[in-house]
Amino acid sequence: RGRADEKEGTVNMAESGRGGFGRGFGRGDRRGRGGDRRGRGRGRGRADEKDVWTPVTKLGRLVKDGKISSIEGIYLHSLPIKEYQIIEHFFAPGVLKDEVMKIMPVQKQTRAGQRTRFKAFVAVGDMDGHLGLGMKCAKEVATAIRGAIYAAKLALIPIRRGYWGNKIGAPHTVPMKVHGKCGSVRVRLIPAPRGTGIVGAPVTKKLLQFAGVSDCFTCTTGHSKTRGNFMMACFNALSKTYGYLTPEFWRPTHFVPSPYQEFTDYLSAHGKDKAAVVV
Repeated sequence: RGRADEKEGTVNMAESGRGGFGRGFGRGDRRGRGGDRRGRGRGRGRADEKDVWTPVTKLGRLVKDGKISSIEGIYLHSLPIKEYQIIEHFFAPGVLKDEVMKIMPVQKQTRAGQRTRFKAFVAVGDMDGHLGLGMKCAKEVATAIRGAIYAAKLALIPIRRGYWGNKIGAPHTVPMKVHGKCGSVRVRLIPAPRGTGIVGAPVTKKLLQFAGVSDCFTCTTGHSKTRGNFMMACFNALSKTYGYLTPEFWRPTHFVPSPYQEFTDYLSAHGKDKAAVVV
């Protein structure tokens, strides 16, 4: 009887340490439904499968299988990029840098009140002629930033650089005067001599640095305090650098087939194999 009372007192102390709640209906020390097995359910706990990229577009299949060797081959034929893993495939880890340019709350008036979400603007670039700008709106800040990074990678474009004066050394500035706009904001980029630096607002300076432009004059009009439109106008101006046909591009054009046309047999055979596996 004394041992039973002692045991009951021990159990009561254990329950009081758990906030007055016991361990349930005698499940003992089993960990989950599978005893001592790690993880819960089917397919959880496998980190390697989550990181494996399975392409869903023809371009993604060609890139993963090594049929397209550089991202310039995609830009040459103006192929739309629908998977951000295509961009990550061509750039080594750490080469493509990203920075959150702005996070702002946005609200929608509903019957129950106001619904607040967060809008994030993210710029990505390799400091060597590639720049992307993405925007995403989500309920949580982390989700918005992650979505904006993916959107910026999908919007990655080549930036043409040139010279002010003689063509000595590496290209350092924009090749000609370019103009971009978004909303009421107008941005004009003007070539500058080597050593001038970037003369402009911090937002313009960051975007031009990501694009690999080291010297540039800028001119801005409109409500540039709206940073989202300011960034989009600057990005629009930089995207026009390859829109001018200057004399160095007057050489005869040698037309090459598109990757879809060049590897059409491979894509059809690869698609049949994949369909057979799924069935």
